[in-house]
Amino acid sequence: MALLLLGLLVLLGLWGLLRASARSPSPALRWPPGPRPLPLLGNLHLLSVSQQDRSLMELSKRYGPMFTVHLGCQKTVVLSGYEAVREALVGTGQELADRPPIPIFQLIQQGGGIFFSSGARWRAARQFTVRVLHSLGVGQAPMADKVLQELACLMGQLDSYGGEQGLGHLSLGSPACLRPVSPAGRPFPLDLLGWAPSNITFALLFGQRFDYQDTMFVSLLGLIDEVMVLLGSPSLQLFNIYPWLGTLLQLHRPVLRKIEEVRVILRTLLQARASPTPQGGPAQSFVDALIQQGQGDDQEGLFAEDNAVACVLDMVMAGTETTSATLQWAILLMAKYPGVQGEASHVAGYPQGKVMGSSSDMVPLSGTGRVQEELGHVLGPGRLPRPEDQRVLPYTNAVLHEVQRYITLLPHVPRCTAADTQLGGYLLPKGTPVIPLLTSVLLDKTQWETPDQFNPGHFLDADGHFVKRAAFLPFSTGRRVCVGESLARMELFLLFAGLLQRYRLLPPPGISPTALDTTPAPAFTMRPRAHTLRAVPWP
Repeated sequence: MALLLLGLLVLLGLWGLLRASARSPSPALRWPPGPRPLPLLGNLHLLSVSQQDRSLMELSKRYGPMFTVHLGCQKTVVLSGYEAVREALVGTGQELADRPPIPIFQLIQQGGGIFFSSGARWRAARQFTVRVLHSLGVGQAPMADKVLQELACLMGQLDSYGGEQGLGHLSLGSPACLRPVSPAGRPFPLDLLGWAPSNITFALLFGQRFDYQDTMFVSLLGLIDEVMVLLGSPSLQLFNIYPWLGTLLQLHRPVLRKIEEVRVILRTLLQARASPTPQGGPAQSFVDALIQQGQGDDQEGLFAEDNAVACVLDMVMAGTETTSATLQWAILLMAKYPGVQGEASHVAGYPQGKVMGSSSDMVPLSGTGRVQEELGHVLGPGRLPRPEDQRVLPYTNAVLHEVQRYITLLPHVPRCTAADTQLGGYLLPKGTPVIPLLTSVLLDKTQWETPDQFNPGHFLDADGHFVKRAAFLPFSTGRRVCVGESLARMELFLLFAGLLQRYRLLPPPGISPTALDTTPAPAFTMRPRAHTLRAVPWP
């Protein structure tokens, strides 16, 4: 069977080469340089399966900030470095706002939803989502209150793993979130931290939060986790490059089964809110607004049930995974670098003034104060953080920005030229996949002093004031900038500051901070590997 498949691949490769040589390409079209492709494989032999973005960055050293790679038979343009990515995403406007037809997402979403749609369907879905999020208070005080209420529930869970009874001096909301306290010091699983941002997303989408022990909540989080792991698997990468081979080998079936289980839950939640508000009344959730929109003037069917489910599916997957993974990374890095976290550094015997890690990771701290010292000084023991406190917590703000820069959570999501497009001196034909390599921006040596090291000083000046950096693009930029950026920023700040105000984050007993593994786990995003940590209340 294996020999038969190999023979078939060789024959198809030869056929593809003959067809390509028979064509007479338009003399006006010019492609960037790149490595010579092999038959059928293209340049796949040059790319790491687990860290494709790093392999592409290595190729950019040879071929420049704009080059062509062949992903199988698909000719793709890669943009590397801040200047090339910014010029393309901001300078070309609508011409680079489409997505190429990625096979697995075509099967999942059928061209619908928010994140992998293009053209009129994408514009309608995005404009609708931006409008609804604003109407639901995203970026405003009531939304901050909901985040802090969820923080209370998360702290109740952490306290159940050890520490003081209840929440001590902080007034954090409903005591229904609290759990019985276990013997002090028991490590908690890192992915528990993802429950809070996930619940915030669910409350926004469905108008209700879930108890952390709710069967539907637990099932949905488990399914999202499995889908993300499957989407990042080598088998799905192979399917996207060779969909005909992937279909033959049924490589797409596992993820489609899990997606259908997610859809069943989403349809149940949609049906539960089928008559949410009187026609024309204010929507109480994203789903309410979707239903109202579908009941109104929707002649093109942009908000029919299938596309409504597709939009909710996109919001569920993206809204839970990205913010949850970033918060987990932030807390893991605080445990790994106690000198950044705060006073725990000298309590644990680490010298002050250094970021502790391996010898290659050690970076002198810039600016004034560590996170917990700054939180204690500015907020004191009793006042919870608010969104406006970012201005008076420059070191905390810098650390959170550095976490997002350092982890490069979503290395690249491809774009596609909507028409023949002039870019970087080359004329790309309509339909050309373009990869804006965000990793190369967040690690650009021309933009960051120590790009490969965790260094909060990247966002601080000599006086310890927070400094905005143009190359800070974890949410991308241009017309496809993350639709939930403002919500994610607020969530991350309030949850991160609130947790560090309350706990010292430490490795499990017998494990040193330097031993904590920061190698990303294989998944669609660069999420952290499974860890356990200790949350010890202070002061």
